Amino acid sequence: MLNEKWKKFDQNTCMSTEFVFFAFLQPIISFTSCTSSTFCTPFTSCTYCTSFTHFTPFTLMTLNIIAHAHSEFPSKFGIPRQSGLAPSLRTRIVFEPEYRNAEALRGIEEFSHLWLIWGFSEVKQEQWSPTVRPPRLGGNRRMGVFATRSPYRPNPIGLSCVELIEVDLSPKNPTLLVGGADLMDGTPIYDIKPYLLTTDCHPEATKGFTQVHEHYQVEVEIPEEVAKIMPKATLEKLREVLAQDPRPAYHDDETRVYGFPFEGYEVKFSVKEGKVVVKEVNWS
Repeated sequence: MLNEKWKKFDQNTCMSTEFVFFAFLQPIISFTSCTSSTFCTPFTSCTYCTSFTHFTPFTLMTLNIIAHAHSEFPSKFGIPRQSGLAPSLRTRIVFEPEYRNAEALRGIEEFSHLWLIWGFSEVKQEQWSPTVRPPRLGGNRRMGVFATRSPYRPNPIGLSCVELIEVDLSPKNPTLLVGGADLMDGTPIYDIKPYLLTTDCHPEATKGFTQVHEHYQVEVEIPEEVAKIMPKATLEKLREVLAQDPRPAYHDDETRVYGFPFEGYEVKFSVKEGKVVVKEVNWS
């Protein structure tokens, strides 16, 4: 991505009074005078500018892992398909040693929500496809990869909006506790940014094909003998997760029993007549 800001550019001398770059480019150098009497276009060859070198964008870049997410999900199955669908979930953001600096979090407590930029670390693919099959469309209809949030993308990067629950500014190991994340335990975090209500919220936005399943939820039945095994807070999280129906959308076998690990438990359930029924819960 290229995001440049030009304040003023003198077309006769090829001199910039302010040239600010927010991009992955070669080291910034200063412009000096150009003998051309016409506008000298940056990032292109100039036969007249011999006293400096033009910038060349990198085709490759390195993302530093600044932290890892620690959540209730040791595996992919069961994770909500989007952030915010299970608001009771709690995820701890633990920074890598190099970034364990409380100063980097100064002021973050003033925000209620954050953007997490992270990597689909479990996605294994040798090449990308221009179309994918969104699960909520039954796995049969293809959509353009850039019209979806599929993990199978040219760059497997995810974006989640989460609620900031707690800021721990311990000098040796500052952490963040966030709510409603859709992350597997151990997910690498590349960046954290504040959510800005004035610019990030667009109530007038159209919903595309996602509006078909916008409010999709199923009823959850947890037998009393199973429910008493779990703490109340864990049980509430599990209800929110199961209400999203974790199965692939094309599965409709009512006799099939699904299982996944969740917060130290192994949960088994089936779906019958549109209702998720928990069959068994055991310590994993």
